[in-house]
Amino acid sequence: MTNLSPALVAGTPGYRRLTWAMLFAGFATFSTLYAVQPLLPLLAAHYRLSAEAASLAVSLATGPLAIGILVAGSVSDRFGRRTLMVAAMMTAALLTLAAAVVPGWYGLLGLRFLAGLALAGVPAVAMAYVAEEVDVASIGSAMGLYIAGSALGGMGGRLVASLVAAAADWRWALAAVGLAGLVMAEAFRRLAPPSRRFVASEADWLALPRGAALLFRDPGLRLLYLESFLLMGVFVTIYNYVGFHLLAAPYGLGQAAVGAVFLLYVLGSISSSLFGGLAGRVGRRRIFWIPTALVIVGVALTAAAPLWLVIAGIAVVTIGFFGAHSIASAWVGRRGGAARGQAAAWYLFFYYMGSSILGSAGGMGWTYGGWHGVVVFCIVLAVIALAVSVLLFRIRPLPENERVRPASPPTLG
Repeated sequence: MTNLSPALVAGTPGYRRLTWAMLFAGFATFSTLYAVQPLLPLLAAHYRLSAEAASLAVSLATGPLAIGILVAGSVSDRFGRRTLMVAAMMTAALLTLAAAVVPGWYGLLGLRFLAGLALAGVPAVAMAYVAEEVDVASIGSAMGLYIAGSALGGMGGRLVASLVAAAADWRWALAAVGLAGLVMAEAFRRLAPPSRRFVASEADWLALPRGAALLFRDPGLRLLYLESFLLMGVFVTIYNYVGFHLLAAPYGLGQAAVGAVFLLYVLGSISSSLFGGLAGRVGRRRIFWIPTALVIVGVALTAAAPLWLVIAGIAVVTIGFFGAHSIASAWVGRRGGAARGQAAAWYLFFYYMGSSILGSAGGMGWTYGGWHGVVVFCIVLAVIALAVSVLLFRIRPLPENERVRPASPPTLG
C-alpha cells in the first residue's frame, strides 16, 4: 500500500502557499480566456468584420475549453494535477502574447483556439489538486480563493484590456494580458506545493462515455445541463455585444468607459453567495426560478434608451445569472452522487458550449436588428430557461439522507 504524505492543514506555510497559488490560477485562467470580450468592437473595425464574426475570438476559445475539460481530468490522472496546471497556464499566456503580434485574423483565431484548449487544464483539475493535497477540514478556504481569483480574473482581465486598448490599441491590450498571465503562471509554479499525495494511474478513456450514459439517464441532470447552456448563452451574448451598443450613438462611450461595465462582475460574487445560502435554507427547487426570472427582467431593462437603465439591466442580468449558476452547479454535484466529478465536467462542458455557440449566434441579432435584436434573442433563451426551471421543480428530489461532497466550485468567468 502506498504511504502518502500528510495533507496540508490551514495555518501551515505549505497551505498558505497553496491558497495563494490557487488565487493566481483562477485569475490567470479567466483573465486570459475573456480579456478579448471588450475588444470585439475594435477587432471588428480593424478586420472589417460583422459582430458575430468578431465574437469568434471569444467562442473559439470557450468551445475548445469545453471539450478539453472532459478529457483533462483523465490526462491529469496520469501526469499529475500540478504539472498539468502549470503547463496549461504557461502555454495559454505565451499563446496570448503571440496573438498580440500575429498579422492576420485567422492566425489570431487559431491562437485563441489553442489557448482555450490549453486552459482546460486548470478548471478541470483544480478541485482534484486541492482535494488531494489539503486536509478535508481546510479545503473550503483554499477553493474559496480559487473562486475569488476566477471572479477577479474574469473582471480584471476585461478591465485591463479595455484600459490598455483605450491608451494604445488592442494589440497592446492582448500583450498586457498575456504578460500578466505569464507572471501569474510563474507565481503559481513557485508557490504551488509539489504533489505529495498524487498517485499516477492509467487513463481510462472509456470512463467518460460509460459515465455519461449513466448520468444522462437522470432527467434532473439533463435539465440542469440545458440550463447551463441557455443561461451562459444569454450572459455572454449580453457582454459580447454591449460594447458595440455603448460605443455607438446615442451613447458614444469610450473604450475605457465600456470596460468599466465589467466592474459589475462584483455583483456576481455577492449574488452567488446570497442565492447559494438561500437555496440551502429554502431548497434549490423552490428558489431556482427567481434568479432565472431576474435574468429576463435585466435583459428587458437593457432595451430602454436611458444609459442608466441599460447599465442597471446589465447589473440585474449579472445578479440573476450568477445566482442561478451557483444553485445549478451545487445541484449538479448533489445529483451526480458518486459520479459527481464527471457530472460537474459535463455541466462545465454545456456551460462553455453555451458561451461558444450562443454567444456567437447572438451576434446575428446585432447585425440584423441592432441592440433590440440582441435583446429579443436573449429573452427567448431566458424564457426557455425559466420554463426549464419549472420542469426542474417537478423533478423528484434525491433522498435527503444521501450526502455527497461538492463536485466543483462554480466558475465566475
